[in-house]
Amino acid sequence: MATVPLLREPIPAGEPVWLAVAVCERAAAVLLLLVLSPLVALSALAVTILSRRSPFIAHRRVGWQGASLWMLKLRTMWGGDTGKKRGRWIEYIDDCEGPMQKHPGDPRVAGRFAQFCRRHSIDELPQLWHVLTGEMSLVGPRPLTSAEIRRHYGPAAEALLRVKPGIAGLWQVSGRNRLTFDQRRDLDLCFVRHRSLGMYLRILCRTLPEVCAGRNSW
Repeated sequence: MATVPLLREPIPAGEPVWLAVAVCERAAAVLLLLVLSPLVALSALAVTILSRRSPFIAHRRVGWQGASLWMLKLRTMWGGDTGKKRGRWIEYIDDCEGPMQKHPGDPRVAGRFAQFCRRHSIDELPQLWHVLTGEMSLVGPRPLTSAEIRRHYGPAAEALLRVKPGIAGLWQVSGRNRLTFDQRRDLDLCFVRHRSLGMYLRILCRTLPEVCAGRNSW
């Protein structure tokens, strides 16, 4: 897959269509958080019991225009943990390296419940909060660590950071965890270069079947 050239001009964040999309996204985030809050609460309770750790983690990522983003997730990795950090709802992880490449059979993903949450993206639902606050979009490149951006994007990072990171994206509906980082980079930059309302809606519509099926996810 050829690398998409770096954009020479930024995508104006204030275009009316994207301002309207941002308003709709925040309204959708409120509705989804209300509807899905029982699922998130029950999942968090199960994680707390199974892991004896805080149910949520916040991992430092690079957000829109290079801003720091503490990305929320439901904890699904605790294999080998000693359970020292009890009594917190959220554990903050300031690790610039992060998980470089997901793979099936990761020993940190302990048990079928954690695997189920990851397969069907239940662990990503807390990120609706970031959509509500305007830090993330429903659709966009996934937020990465600083090390991942330096290692895999190089000069193209400038283009990547011109749009808000998203919960869903082009590479997630194009093979997800089966893709290499080079393929993921090319798809992220393809999204940035060709971003349109039509592409946004197509990705959004393809995301739900992918999540329900749990394909290419671990």
